[in-house]
Amino acid sequence: MKKYIYITIATLAIFATSVVSCNDDFVERPVQYSIDSENYFNSKSDYDQALIGAYDMLHSSFINVLMGEIASDNTFAGGNGPNDVPGYQSVDDMIHTPVNAQIKQLWDWMFAGVQRANYILEFKDKIDFTGKNQIIAEARFLRAYYHFELVKWFGGIPLNGDKRFAPGDEKSIPRSSVKEVYASIEADLIYASQNLSVLAAQKGRATRGAAFALLGKAYLYQGKYAQAATALETVIASGNYRLVSTSDLTAQQITAGLTPFGSIFEDAGENGPEAVFEIQYTDVEGGSYGGLQNVEGNVAVGFAGPFAYEGPVFADGNNFNLPTPKIANAFAAGDLRKAVTILDMTTWIPANPGTSYTKQNEDTGFFNRKYIPRKRRAEAAGDVKLTSPNNYRAIRYADVLLMAAEAYNKTGNDGKATTYLNLVRDRAFGNVNNRISASGTALNDFILTERRLELAGEGHRFFDLVRTGKAAQEIPGFVAGKNELFPIPIEEIQFSAGNWAQNPIY
Repeated sequence: MKKYIYITIATLAIFATSVVSCNDDFVERPVQYSIDSENYFNSKSDYDQALIGAYDMLHSSFINVLMGEIASDNTFAGGNGPNDVPGYQSVDDMIHTPVNAQIKQLWDWMFAGVQRANYILEFKDKIDFTGKNQIIAEARFLRAYYHFELVKWFGGIPLNGDKRFAPGDEKSIPRSSVKEVYASIEADLIYASQNLSVLAAQKGRATRGAAFALLGKAYLYQGKYAQAATALETVIASGNYRLVSTSDLTAQQITAGLTPFGSIFEDAGENGPEAVFEIQYTDVEGGSYGGLQNVEGNVAVGFAGPFAYEGPVFADGNNFNLPTPKIANAFAAGDLRKAVTILDMTTWIPANPGTSYTKQNEDTGFFNRKYIPRKRRAEAAGDVKLTSPNNYRAIRYADVLLMAAEAYNKTGNDGKATTYLNLVRDRAFGNVNNRISASGTALNDFILTERRLELAGEGHRFFDLVRTGKAAQEIPGFVAGKNELFPIPIEEIQFSAGNWAQNPIY
């Protein structure tokens, strides 16, 4: 069992009456009970428990990764049939509307994270204790993380400062502009970068490096390239992170043919030297398809596995998030990342006699090897398709290097840009014979291509295409001026009674 951050039964009991019924969801009604400042936050332990609750909503961000890949040109929705989880199918085809259960879940769960972080910040001044700045900094990092996810998907969203949302707020609090949301994110991350520990007290907690990395990413998404370069350079110059290399592999891993890149996504590679921020998952809590936000396992992993799989290494799954031939063919000869990113059944099955799976909707013969289930202990709790313990590598050092390369290129420092780009490429090929020496716009194109190859299957591609203005030319069915954002769920528009306008063309 991982001894990292995951919510306990006792903590769940606290939040069943505090945060969740305190209107995690804008449209959840009625509020029957609310813990307030008079009967909570009376000790450091209370703040610690509330912070665990704020971290716990990170588990539900599996949907952001899964649906973010499906929305891109990297994967097909798949599933057991063309009507399996209609919300994913419509996003895959770019025909999604404000009536979409999965988009609604993403909105609800990310705002639940905001609500839990704001619960702490609302009462941040109630008592003093040693270490409070660290707790407040973690809460602000988490709020920034949830806000960043929301602004990526939906654009401007309602903000409520350091207060929880209450029933009726949807009718009076407007949607803030994208600029205002990013200003809030920046303020939270600047505070976090100044107050978080360099090293995490527990694996999975936010660190100073994670705050600077997310701040650099937020700047990059806004085209603030000089600020992005500065923030990301702070992460690089800290010396606290490095690319996983051959020296990190055990003799057994080397004998098994595992590459440094491949080791990152196995159990033994979790929270390794490349991990800037990782979302911790376990298989110690079960769950159901009707309550996915309460599952402690990485649901996206089970969803993406081969259906009815029999064979070594991997386990059965639900056939979603299938890599397209386009991404499978994007890797150059000699790129060691392809075999790690794409499980190709046309070569895997012949190499492993007795292996089989049942082809389902949109079968390509390819599966997202980084995040499909591995065989594991038989006593894992609940439905094994819902309790995969695979951590999500939310911010990897390679991602930081490539974001920094992009930021430096945009500010005219192609020397640093190529240095950081080639660090990633050297590992990708296992040699120094594939380095890039371009400059200007050509170099920018190489960097964006490298991001696609390095981060395929990790949920970044759709948003990289949107922010660089390339989505319409790469994603089938994408409508410019519309699909850059996803629709606000229809329930939220209705409950706002005209206070919130829908995103354009929806």
